[in-house]
Order: sequence, then C-alpha cells, then structure tokens
Amino acid sequence: MSHASDVRLTEEERAMLAGEAGPAVRKAMEIVVALARIYGARHLVPVESVQVAGVSYKNLGDAGLQFLREWADEGARARVPAFLNPAGMDLQRWKELGIPEDFARAQAAVIEAYTRMGIAPSLTCTPYYIGLRPAFGSHVAWSESSAVSFANSVLGARTNREGGPSALAAAIAGRTGAYSLHLDENRRATCLIEVRAPVRSIADIGALGALAGELVRDGVPYFRGLDLSWTRRPEEALKALGAAMAASGAVALYHVEGVTPEAGLPEILPADVRVLTIHDLTAGYQKLNGPLEEIDLVSLGCPHASLEELGEVARFLAGRHVRTRLWITTARQVREQAERAGIVAQIEAAGGQVVADTCVIVAPVELLGVRSLATNSAKAALYARSHSGLETRFGTTEQCLEAALTGRWRGP
Repeated sequence: MSHASDVRLTEEERAMLAGEAGPAVRKAMEIVVALARIYGARHLVPVESVQVAGVSYKNLGDAGLQFLREWADEGARARVPAFLNPAGMDLQRWKELGIPEDFARAQAAVIEAYTRMGIAPSLTCTPYYIGLRPAFGSHVAWSESSAVSFANSVLGARTNREGGPSALAAAIAGRTGAYSLHLDENRRATCLIEVRAPVRSIADIGALGALAGELVRDGVPYFRGLDLSWTRRPEEALKALGAAMAASGAVALYHVEGVTPEAGLPEILPADVRVLTIHDLTAGYQKLNGPLEEIDLVSLGCPHASLEELGEVARFLAGRHVRTRLWITTARQVREQAERAGIVAQIEAAGGQVVADTCVIVAPVELLGVRSLATNSAKAALYARSHSGLETRFGTTEQCLEAALTGRWRGP
C-alpha cells in the first residue's frame, strides 16, 4: 500500500508510509491512509491528542492482546499525547471487587503493552475531568463514543469516532484522515429537535437522548427548547445527553441552542432542515427499563462521575447503609481528589464502592454473579443488556440510591 495518490501526502507522510521511520510507523500510516481513502479524505490532518479504546480484556481477548504486543515489539510509540479508555477492572482493588485472577493478569498485560507504546493509562471515558480538554476547533482522534460526543459538541473540538486500531494508528502516526466531522460542512445540523417535554433531571436527559439517538441515527441533531436551568452543572447534563444518543444511535455531534459553542454559527442550522418534536419522554423511559424489582448492583458514573457527582452520592448516603452492591465509577485522578476531600470515606462508610479505571460495561460483571442492574445512565442501561445480558432499571440518581439502600426498585 505504498501509493496513496488519491490522498495528498506531505513529504514526511510519504516517507513514513514508505517505512523510513520503521515498520511500526509504516503499519500505522497504512491504516490511516487506507481509512482516509475509504472515507474520501483529500489529505491527512495532524491531531493534538488521541484517546485509545479497546482496553478491556473482556472485549480484546487473547487475539487483541497479541496484536498489541506485536505492535509494541515492532517499536510502535505514540508521537502525540495519547491516553486510554477504561479497562476491565480497578487496577488497585480488583481482588476486593471479585475479579478473577486470570482476568486480572491478562488485563495487566494489555495495559503493559499500551504503556510500552507511550500511551498513558488514564483509563477513563471522561478525559476532560483530568485536564484533557482540547481547544475549540482543534483536531483530535478520540474513540469512546461519549467522549467523542463531548469533545465535538461541548468543547467544539473535531474528531470522528475512531475504532481501537485506527485510534492507535493515529497516535503512532500523529495524524488522521480529514473527513467527516473534521470538515466544516459535515458539522451542520441534519435535523432540528423541538423539545416540548419537561426535562428536569439527568434521567430525563438520558431518556431524551435515548429517543433522539433512535430518531437521528448517525445524524447531527440541533436541540431547541432544551432548558438546562434546573442544573448548576450543565456539562454533566450534556455528558449524559451525548452518551445516550451515542448508545441508542451513533450521534457523534449535536448542538443545543444557546448552550453549545457551535449552535450560534449562522450556517449550522440549514433553512430546509427536517423538524422532529419530542412531546413526551415516556417511550424513552420504557426503552431503558425492564420489569425488575430485585437489584444485584447499582452503578452510577457512566460516563465516569465528576467530583461533584461523587459528593452528591456521599451526601445522600450520610448515616445510612446499602443492602446491595453500589459502584460509583470514576477516573483514578478524580477518585484521588475525592479521597483527599473525605468523599470516598463517606461513601465506603455507607457500604458503597468508588471504583476507578473501569465501568460496569467493560468489567466482567457477569463473572461476579450480577444479573440485574439499576443505573441513572441511559448508556449503561442500553449496553448492560447487549454487552452483559443484564436486566436493567433506569431512573434518577435518588431512585438508584434508594434501590441500593433497600435492594429493591420502587416507583415508576
């Protein structure tokens, strides 16, 4: 694959593709150029950072581990800041959580292969909570669907939803193809969603996102009438909205009138765009709920929880004790901040666990005897069924914490 006449390459890029920087870089360039050609890119674009998915051994298996080790052995090294999506376990407390030893060994080997390639073991789907916030208009190559949505929509950076191998290739090559959401014309809204339903909680936002993702598929929705005045932390609401739409559809960019940075650009909302109206969230809630009363595990923090979300859980649980397993998943750095603030100790005193490095979707929860899940995350509710075969209950943070305290789901 040495000729790439249809994709204009710089002299340096041609040399990399010819193998002058070694076999690992050549392989990375072959992947980047092949994808650029498939998607009709005219040239490549340098990226400022890369988020690599395909970290959990549950998803990779031995074949994936072998692939990573071979690339690392060839001398593959990231040439731009690159960091990892969640793994299949908490690296420090896996034993306490009941993760089998053979899984833990294989998971550690995956992370070792990535760190040899110079990829930081950040192990989070919310890199923007640990200081990795690309600037407006900057080009990045991120891969976890909710992080991609956040980078594009909330920060106004530019990324497509990279696959595991393509993100790793972008990290090693330092560039990706200039196609899809890297280009101005593909960032315009493909439909206008008029929100007429009252939205007053993170759960409502998730139900709205579950409906919108199904309607829009891989389009670019523009929301009008979405009131976020109920929350002091609108970024958390936008995180939940993007995660839900990425899971129920394949939305990688959305705009919210008066809120997101590109929504005000005159060309973003074409005059002839189709209009959809959402009057009611009931169908969204129904899509995310099963007929379930007894709960094995309550999981919050999908995408990973912020320090403020952890504080909210600690306040709710003060002086009480859970009857079922409660996980709040977060980035290792955020857990450390919460530890210093005394938040982790408060949650643990109530019997909950603040779990770093992983999440309920990529951890092997089916090996832990978990059959039923309650969550405030539309993304977790959707993926827990398809990825882990769990029965799910979806509702507000308060409903989920009540379920943790009683072991049963109450209310709608």
